[in-house]
Amino acid sequence: MATSPAAPAADRNRPPAANQVLASDNTAGICPEAWAALEAANRGRLPSYGNDEWTARACDLLRTVFETDCEVFFVFNGTAANSLALAALCQSYHSVICHDYAHVETDECGAPEFFSNGTKILVATGADGKLDPAQVERVILKRTDIHYPKPRALSLTQSTEWGTVYTVEELRGLTGVARRHGLAVQMDGARFANAAAALGARGGGSPADITWRAGVDVLCFGGTKNGMNMTEAVVFFNRELAREFDYRCKQAGQLASKMRFLSSQWAGMLQDGAWLRRAGHANAMAARLAAALQAIPQVRILVEPEVNAVFVEMDPAAAEALHGRGWHFYNFIGAHGYRLMCSWDTRESDVDTFVADLRQVVGGRA
Repeated sequence: MATSPAAPAADRNRPPAANQVLASDNTAGICPEAWAALEAANRGRLPSYGNDEWTARACDLLRTVFETDCEVFFVFNGTAANSLALAALCQSYHSVICHDYAHVETDECGAPEFFSNGTKILVATGADGKLDPAQVERVILKRTDIHYPKPRALSLTQSTEWGTVYTVEELRGLTGVARRHGLAVQMDGARFANAAAALGARGGGSPADITWRAGVDVLCFGGTKNGMNMTEAVVFFNRELAREFDYRCKQAGQLASKMRFLSSQWAGMLQDGAWLRRAGHANAMAARLAAALQAIPQVRILVEPEVNAVFVEMDPAAAEALHGRGWHFYNFIGAHGYRLMCSWDTRESDVDTFVADLRQVVGGRA
């Protein structure tokens, strides 16, 4: 059973607060487009295990979005998507290189290693959550003898765990390093929609430009954080790497018998661009929050936000006071660093109320 970080002392005896809006984009409900598709998919009887019209339609829509004939699989959560995708790329004696803040390193409970029968995770570094190509190459070349796990895959997080976004040029720089050394490239896209919305808004490339055209072999496309419920898409642009991936899904308990309830949500979100609109709204709320926080001297923004996450430094006493007022958000780094997340259903009034409460607890009324 999944558990959340321990609640602050002030929260432990309180009922669940209504204003959980900054804890995570996982706290939001199902958005209307996904909900309507679920309701529609609930009518009548359809074939099981993905042999239904909803799943076929969702796969075709993903191929349209990415402008290529990709192979698509739907699983229940991001841990399974990342772990099974990496397992498809690696043998047990291989290694995967990722950022030291990457979810596959810090938050998958060893699942990538488990599902690949022992593939080792190796970490590289880079500013603001982005991998530095030189550091990736350093890890690749650290050792080349048979006693060391052979680098086989590069895992990129888009958007990053720090709320930053790789540009097309940055992606090509990293995938170029991977290609020179024979590594496949997997993208953890738990918040891919937010990255696509951010880059699209500034003319930074289409979904195809920031995936397969930039050298990505397989994308783990997050649906849950985009307003759907319990559905992620594993998209193989290199179809050869998808060989027998359906068997991996079955063995891992990720083959849904009523697959239409996973896939229909994608159809509802993709058919008229709701996935980008909802992600764009979350990004806009984070931009609104960051702009307001910049006017509070007691708060420092740690990295310029590009998507729906704002990382700030503040006095832990102020954070504790906000928890006491019902606001729930997580400590991200050190004693003073906190993550504030916006989602598809974050309202301007949520942002403004939080900022007003923060001003009060730090003694900085406008």
